[in-house]
Amino acid sequence: MTAAIVKMPLGHATATADAILAVDDLSYVVGGGARELLILQNISLAVKRREFVSIVGASGCGKTTLLRLMAGLLQPTRGSVRFNGTIVTEPDRQLAVVFQDYGRALLPWRNVADNVSLALEARRVPRAERGAIIDRLLAKVGLADRREAFPLQLSGGMQQRLQIARCLAQEPQILLMDEPFGALDAMTRQNLQDEVARLSAESGTTVIFVTHDLEEAIYLGDRVISMESRPGRISEVVEIDLPRPRHQLRTREDARFLAYRHRLFDLLPTTGH
Repeated sequence: MTAAIVKMPLGHATATADAILAVDDLSYVVGGGARELLILQNISLAVKRREFVSIVGASGCGKTTLLRLMAGLLQPTRGSVRFNGTIVTEPDRQLAVVFQDYGRALLPWRNVADNVSLALEARRVPRAERGAIIDRLLAKVGLADRREAFPLQLSGGMQQRLQIARCLAQEPQILLMDEPFGALDAMTRQNLQDEVARLSAESGTTVIFVTHDLEEAIYLGDRVISMESRPGRISEVVEIDLPRPRHQLRTREDARFLAYRHRLFDLLPTTGH
């Protein structure tokens, strides 16, 4: 089957009635005067409930900036981000961010259970109910036997799983993931890819996933948003027609997977090849 490619004209509006998150004609500028720099230009896209959307592009194209705008950590210069129809003006616990730098995201003086508890405390979950929730989440991410360990006693993959468990404790509607596996070895990365795919399917959580890795973007995504640089904008959207659950070997050997990879590779700048 031929890979389905949808060309996105600059500034094309994609908002739909069933979108959980909609970005409308968004631009972002830093600096002023002669030093003004246009980072993002005319970004429009809509993300449906339970959808897994990957975002790829060369370094410096504004992927992380776009994710931070979606999360309410930055405010657009023009346009808007809407979550469930309401303009995002500040961070929201329903929009949980998983950062690449998992070591700095965790509190080193709190053990595994207490790091997860932080999200429950913010939600004002009664103390008597926290233990059962923590146990369930740690079991989901494979850390049930490390409850009393501290972050520095965990491997990088375990620390990232702990950050994901803490985000899930917020019971978010959307997980915004910024290169979450970029610093991990290949085997740990593949294991966590499958873990995130399983967790998002089980919980019905919408995921927006930024990555430099084309194969990772295809393997995880229902759609892949390809961005170009200077300024950052959407060039194409690739619909991923691959059955779920996916398999690290069989899925990557599928002719459709290879077609998607070739198409996305061709979209990258020549200097990135």
